Amino acid sequence: MQQPIVGTGAPARSKKPLKARIADVFRHMKRDRQLLILFAPCLLFYILFRYGPLYGLIIAFKDYSVFTGIWGSDWVGIKYFIQFFTNQDFWMLFRNTFLLGIYTLVFGFPFPILLAILLNEVRVQWFKKSVQTLSYLPAFLSVVIISSMIIDFLSPNNGLFNQFLAALGFPKKYFLIDPGWFRPIYVISDIWEKIGYEAIIYLAAIAGINPTLYEAAKVDGATRFGMMRHITLPGLLPTLLVMFILKTGSMIRIGYEKVLLLYNPMTYEVGDVFSTYVYRKGLLESNYSYASAVGMFEALVAMIMLLGANYLSKRIGGNGLW
Repeated sequence: MQQPIVGTGAPARSKKPLKARIADVFRHMKRDRQLLILFAPCLLFYILFRYGPLYGLIIAFKDYSVFTGIWGSDWVGIKYFIQFFTNQDFWMLFRNTFLLGIYTLVFGFPFPILLAILLNEVRVQWFKKSVQTLSYLPAFLSVVIISSMIIDFLSPNNGLFNQFLAALGFPKKYFLIDPGWFRPIYVISDIWEKIGYEAIIYLAAIAGINPTLYEAAKVDGATRFGMMRHITLPGLLPTLLVMFILKTGSMIRIGYEKVLLLYNPMTYEVGDVFSTYVYRKGLLESNYSYASAVGMFEALVAMIMLLGANYLSKRIGGNGLW
């Protein structure tokens, strides 16, 4: 009887019994128990404050009342979504949120990269460490302190910027009540707040580039600018793509705290965004179902943008988050 032809490929791996696989899992957990203990608080945080609250999203489809509870409230379908989409404020909120997000991404994304590359070229260690420390300091301050500093700097009476304008012979200006200045102030302050913190990520990526590449480039007569262009930037590309995807995903999810502290009735038309609208409708007006619908729409748009950025990143550079 003719024997069946056996392929030349690698033999199929035998499947372990369920008990053996479970034993392997427990053995690995025992081996890595110290790392798992360190990871446990992070996992608990996400379970309690990220995944647990997702249960409450169903109130976006209910006429929620605190007296009847979530399951006791009546189902209303997509009533609140329709109400939001037909609201006269919808397009204003969408425009303000999108513009603030895109300005922050376009103008804020390159600065930490540039700072990291320039710091990497500095050979005077005390100067390099001083610049790193000063640029990183705002990351330790709360949003309230950052916003208070901005308000003080831009004060029309004793503000630093208005004193500088007065010294040059220009009239003093109340920047925070001028709608034309709200977005530049928000973007510039956001860059100042995050540039040092994000530059650390890129400095770590630069440290991982093989130093022999720079040595070979020096032997070939490459200038420092040439090495930055042909070695440092290509070496940063995988990190740049990942950070760009994360930034794009969070572009439309602008935190309400800073906007709430900086805007006023004079700048509502350019400063009111989804998150501040949710705050007003949910916490101030107690319209929880409507606020949940707005928040869910914002999260869905952010998820679509994240998926789109990841897809484009894989198409262009071959790297993505997944």
